[in-house]
Amino acid sequence: MMPRTSTPRVGRIKAALQSWLGVPVGLNDEAFWHDRFGVNAAGVQVTPQTMLTISAVWACARLISETIATLPLSIYERTSGGRRPAPQHPLHYILHDQPNADSTAAVYWEAVIAAMLLRGNARSEKLLVGGRLVGLRFLCPDRLYISRGLNGLREYRYTEITGLQRQIPPELIWNVPGFTLDGKEGLSVVAHGARVFGAALAADTAAANTFEKGLIPTTAWKYPTVLKKEQREEARAAIKKISGAVNAGDPAILEAGVDAVSIGINHRDAQMIESRGFGVEEICRWFRVPPFMVGHAEKSTSWGTGIEQQMIGFLTFTLAPWLRRIEQAIAKDLLTPAERLRFYAKFSVEGLLRADSAARAAFYAAMVNNGIYTRDNVRAKEDLEPMGGNAAVLTVQAAMVPLDSIGGQSITTAQQAQAALRTWLSEP
Repeated sequence: MMPRTSTPRVGRIKAALQSWLGVPVGLNDEAFWHDRFGVNAAGVQVTPQTMLTISAVWACARLISETIATLPLSIYERTSGGRRPAPQHPLHYILHDQPNADSTAAVYWEAVIAAMLLRGNARSEKLLVGGRLVGLRFLCPDRLYISRGLNGLREYRYTEITGLQRQIPPELIWNVPGFTLDGKEGLSVVAHGARVFGAALAADTAAANTFEKGLIPTTAWKYPTVLKKEQREEARAAIKKISGAVNAGDPAILEAGVDAVSIGINHRDAQMIESRGFGVEEICRWFRVPPFMVGHAEKSTSWGTGIEQQMIGFLTFTLAPWLRRIEQAIAKDLLTPAERLRFYAKFSVEGLLRADSAARAAFYAAMVNNGIYTRDNVRAKEDLEPMGGNAAVLTVQAAMVPLDSIGGQSITTAQQAQAALRTWLSEP
């Protein structure tokens, strides 16, 4: 007997669904079906919605998406002296403050990162007025249907909350893919992570059933005689009244030679707690998040002992790939070729690397004393108003001189001192 497959095959069922969804029959995008109908793994159906019912997935997705959404994203201008902020650029307000009339920048980027994490792709619609970009609108993956027309080009149909479906031209779609193998489309997280997420879902379901049944395995009731149908139903109804964790402790009366025996294995033998803990570590490994950052403190982190070292590791190995991917997608698709030579988008990550007050003060002192920061630079990083004047001038310690000048300066200083002494002694 051939095993059943969880992925719908191209045929009459798929064609009927495509017709019902308003999508041409030519759609053969496997990720489309995975994201909407899920993949069966470990006896449970895995979809983006069921994935979020796992506490570790919820915590990892929120941690990454909310952290990136709160990082300032600005447009900078290249200058002969380095770089400077370019708030005058129209794209700066869209990326930094408000991408559209309905969303703030934090909410928009949170949805974009979550889609990349859970779906593999984040698509937005470019809002143009007179050929000029004036906004970005996030497209919910559940309501976006992608197909290929007779000309071989992709077609995008989006269903609004009101139920109205409209077609979006491909040139107005801005896609930021997640991890990809072909350089265009991000891999379906549901399809490739089904085993990990399915095992975690199955463990949660088993734990819930265990508590529901009173922390005991399945119980069999042995009757000395064969029961009639009505007697079996009455027996099952009576057993349900004393089963479950809610009824734990209620006395059970066994009559007419009835005997109760346990079948299966208990939760200790099944290593339920260990399995669930391992599931958390597997999910954290999938999202590349240290377990301690989602409340799983059974094992210590190897990313350093100080909070600053841990944040550097989190920024380097977890956030940096996502930040770089977005920055380059902005330059590629939202800036004109001429603008790319002068402007670029950049996330500001300094806030994540703020150490304690003593370490921060020592760092600022070293930067100011070596002429790298001005005092106004330091005040700006501490959200203080600039003082102006000499506070905006780079300074260094006056005692620091080149090594080859130390001897000469010492001789000159000694000679000056001797001359001054002779002049003072010669005075009446």
